[in-house]
Amino acid sequence: MTDITGVLAKADANLDASLERLFDLVRIPSISTDPAYKDACRTAAEWLVADLQGLGFTASVRDTPGHPMVVAHHDGATPDAPHVLFYGHYDVQPVDPLSLWETDPFTPSVRELSPGRTPGRKVITGRGTSDDKGQLMTFVEACRAYKETHGSLPCRVTVLFEGEEESGSPSLKPFLTANAEELTADYALVCDTGMWDGETPAIAAGLRGLVGEEVVVTAADRDLHSGMFGGAAANPIHILSRILAGLHDETGRVTLDGFYDGVEETPTQIKAAWETLGQTAEKMLGEIGLAIPSGEQGRSVLELIWARPTAEVNGITGGYTGEGFKTVIAAKASAKISFRLVGQQNPDAIRAAFRDYVRARIPDDCSVEFHEHGGSPAIQLPYDSSLLNTAKSALSEEWPKAAVIIGMGGSIPIVGDFQKMLGMESLLVGFGLSDDRIHSPNEKYDLQSFHKGIRSWVRILDALAAAR
Repeated sequence: MTDITGVLAKADANLDASLERLFDLVRIPSISTDPAYKDACRTAAEWLVADLQGLGFTASVRDTPGHPMVVAHHDGATPDAPHVLFYGHYDVQPVDPLSLWETDPFTPSVRELSPGRTPGRKVITGRGTSDDKGQLMTFVEACRAYKETHGSLPCRVTVLFEGEEESGSPSLKPFLTANAEELTADYALVCDTGMWDGETPAIAAGLRGLVGEEVVVTAADRDLHSGMFGGAAANPIHILSRILAGLHDETGRVTLDGFYDGVEETPTQIKAAWETLGQTAEKMLGEIGLAIPSGEQGRSVLELIWARPTAEVNGITGGYTGEGFKTVIAAKASAKISFRLVGQQNPDAIRAAFRDYVRARIPDDCSVEFHEHGGSPAIQLPYDSSLLNTAKSALSEEWPKAAVIIGMGGSIPIVGDFQKMLGMESLLVGFGLSDDRIHSPNEKYDLQSFHKGIRSWVRILDALAAAR
């Protein structure tokens, strides 16, 4: 194991210069979804290439049909050093509405939060500071501290920065396919995640999968007068409402045949660790104006959002929904439903079970059609994974409180792509906080997140090399 005392000291000494480099990157308005910022996205990619080349990486801008990728490589200290692929994205969300920003979104600075919020707490302001420029620069600056101290990196490192994450990553899968051999490593490091709280780092062990379905029920061949046909003609809104209501039983479980195939119980020790985090349904729901827990009975709120599958109705359309009133029986009714998956649930099987369930409840003189809206399996690292435990120990050395292993209720598509296309597991470590206002006006990144994030990656790289 390398003596990292000097590396950590170098990271501390470099902090002001590290901030200036981050500021330079944030000043580039790399908004991927707006064609007006196409040149800015390329400028950001070129800036990153130059910065990595300055650290001794072999780095280049790689063109795609959309915004370019950045790919860079650096040898490890020894021939048998582990090989990691670090992923981040340099593109950012639009800044609208600009009038709600307290400071210019592309003029970053360090300032203290307003009195009464957390006195003395310093944050870095600007679009992309948390999502994801500040996050990816924690890793780059960790590499810088290592190189300036020891002249080498403890691991062999490949870097992949994309410029389309905020606009759906249309170029990513083709790029991974075309460059699979070059990009495949022992495992991937992904920084687009967050802490549990300001003192507790977190590693995400699982990401829920997703199945999206749109269902359209058709009854009569036209909208009907509810006085002339009400009570006699089938009403597709009634039909669809009954179908959707039947997706859950009285205990909150999903009723589809085989829905829980592949769902495993969360280990007792993991649930016990989650209980120590102090989150309750009342606390979580109270923050959004609710009070009564929903979902499967007998489950904690963290288990429900991190480790259990769901069926949620995301939208319903049918009949007259404009101003005023219209007494009509609609000819059609539609709904959009999403299923969040965990464990080994099969997206194709879930989709088929849902369609069978719906078809069995459609009257003979009515019809139904379905429209697919994507599907992906869950990602789950074993809770006893040596990769997780190595990173957990390293993070716990840096932060005031020990790192926790969490789940994530949403999905990060790149993690599934790394697993399915490149055969790599991913270590999800990031230093964002829940109040960073990503995608919103006044985005920020805590100065402590940036500083200790750099130090954390120093520790993680060292620990991964030592565990080889």
